[in-house]
Amino acid sequence: MIHIVIAEDQQILRGALGTLLDFEEDFTVVGQAENGEQALQLIHSLQPDVCILDIEMPKKSGLDVAEMLQNKGISTKVIILTTFARPGYFERAMKAKIHGYLLKDGSITDLANAIRNVMAGKREFAADLVMNFYHEENPLTEREKEVLLKSAEGKTAKEIGAELFLSAGTVRNYMSEVLQKVEAKNKVEAIAICREKGWI
Repeated sequence: MIHIVIAEDQQILRGALGTLLDFEEDFTVVGQAENGEQALQLIHSLQPDVCILDIEMPKKSGLDVAEMLQNKGISTKVIILTTFARPGYFERAMKAKIHGYLLKDGSITDLANAIRNVMAGKREFAADLVMNFYHEENPLTEREKEVLLKSAEGKTAKEIGAELFLSAGTVRNYMSEVLQKVEAKNKVEAIAICREKGWI
């Protein structure tokens, strides 16, 4: 029997997934979470074989949960189930060594087969996501991402420089590089573009 935890903030979808997966003879849904923190608690207490995670959830995202599980060496296999085919999300998921990344518009049969394949040691990725990832990799360096994120918090070049031990001029240079790379007119537009693509 494959024990499953589902983490999804939309109650109707979460309930439907739980009911449909429970119909499979070799599955039992042992827990359901409406946010990332609940998901972590359930995984720690129930130790399921598989956790199905939505990405955009309150408190902690599915990607935050996947990264924390990886850092703690927890053996529960992670399948991301999302509506978002953003390259930046897929890149983060790959770094967290998730076992599956699927789109919500697939059938329950596809999801059930993916769970079985993951339990058999395979990895399952939606073809659309893989294609998007290779077409549009994140062009920003780690430092550029840091600068842009701090700028998104409303910090000035001077404040960012103080936090990152850089001069304000160097911070402005990084920001200039970011604008050029993402073809944005200003930092507000750059932040919007990078968030839309899942790069920050």
